Amino acid sequence: MNAQAIESFTTRLRGPLIQPSSEGYDEARVVYNAMHDRRPALIVQARDTADVLAAVNFARDHDLLLAVRGGGHSVPGFGTCDDGLVLDLGRMSSVQVDPTPKLVRAGGGCTLADLDHATHAYGVAVPGGVVSTTGLAGLTLGGGMGHLSRSCGLSCDNLVSAEVVTAAGEIVNCDANTHPDLFWAIRGGGGNFGVVSSFLFRGHAVNTVLGGPTFFEIEGDVMRNYESLMRDAPEELNALCAIAWAPPVPFVPEEWHFKPVIAVLSCWCGSEDEDENIPGTIAELGEVVGQALWRMPHPEMNTFFDELVPPGLRNYWKANTSNGFSDQAIAVHLEHGPRVLTPEGGLFTFPINGACHRVDDDETAFANRNIMFSLVIAGTWHDAADDEANTRWVRDYFEALKPWSEVGAYVNFMSGDDQELADASYGAKFRRLKDIKAEYDPQNLFRVNQNIKP
Repeated sequence: MNAQAIESFTTRLRGPLIQPSSEGYDEARVVYNAMHDRRPALIVQARDTADVLAAVNFARDHDLLLAVRGGGHSVPGFGTCDDGLVLDLGRMSSVQVDPTPKLVRAGGGCTLADLDHATHAYGVAVPGGVVSTTGLAGLTLGGGMGHLSRSCGLSCDNLVSAEVVTAAGEIVNCDANTHPDLFWAIRGGGGNFGVVSSFLFRGHAVNTVLGGPTFFEIEGDVMRNYESLMRDAPEELNALCAIAWAPPVPFVPEEWHFKPVIAVLSCWCGSEDEDENIPGTIAELGEVVGQALWRMPHPEMNTFFDELVPPGLRNYWKANTSNGFSDQAIAVHLEHGPRVLTPEGGLFTFPINGACHRVDDDETAFANRNIMFSLVIAGTWHDAADDEANTRWVRDYFEALKPWSEVGAYVNFMSGDDQELADASYGAKFRRLKDIKAEYDPQNLFRVNQNIKP
């Protein structure tokens, strides 16, 4: 590239073009995971689809490595790169709600907080994740599981259509009838097929929920009882199960602060008439250390982890899937889970049954559709000096659990060294994904991801 090419590029943009010499460069290159301290040659902060189109064309024509950033939450650091072009969608964060059909159009740079803020005013919710600063685009393209999964399905299950900028520089609107192959692929296949500049979702009538944490002593029966509850409970009850440190909160006895516990973060989106029954139902899982559940606006439910895991910490994750907690798997969890080294890390289990299982496996590219639980072993810490110890804890836990897990895992929970696992996760769908990739991105421009090569 030369100065003239960059100057010409700037004239085709409405958003800023940031270079290493620009004021604000260091701030603009920062991503969620502090382990990825990378220095892109160019950062485009797109304002609209035309900016996205210009950036894709420029990266392709100048053979630049292209990283696409929505919320920047990618733990493997896929929202940034060295020496290439970062296409930052963060300014494309508008949300429009049509309340009568409950349709929600969201820009490709929206975070979960942006989405929740706009939809809650209408008493509507779109199923999302569990951290409000998560980017909606990456969440949806990988699947999207969270507190409403059992009752409303995955984020990608509620996608009605999308506007996609392809590697060839075309703006394509896809849905079940128009470019259906592309629409199928972006619902679980990640960012391999283009840049989604806007999404159209189907919303649900969810205004307030009953939610909060319950902490238990670490016993195998808690995990067994949790599995039974998630198999049999009404779909309106969702609960995440974790092995982590108990926080220093008033409803947890002081002698349990910063000690390993099993935590169940429950969310009841059913009738308020049933609220009084939910705390007791959860408490029956085991010996309770502390509990606090209350009725809250739905967006509040998606902020429970925000203070615990803010941007700027160091992260290394591994993921797997399970159809239940066998005795062998529980033994692994009881051995490795309590060894978590920080209050931010832990083992987190997401149920993906209920409404998720009512979607036919062939309807979307989402992997492991018929699995019961998606697990992530999340190492999260502050100091680079602790990288080796925390990474080793995650890897040792993952390897010990592997014999008692299903094949594959959730693509959004994988680390950067999980490419083979990503390929295996798609199973019989992988061949179809490769064919669609070859059609829409034959030169593999979109390769800073869990990459599906054409």
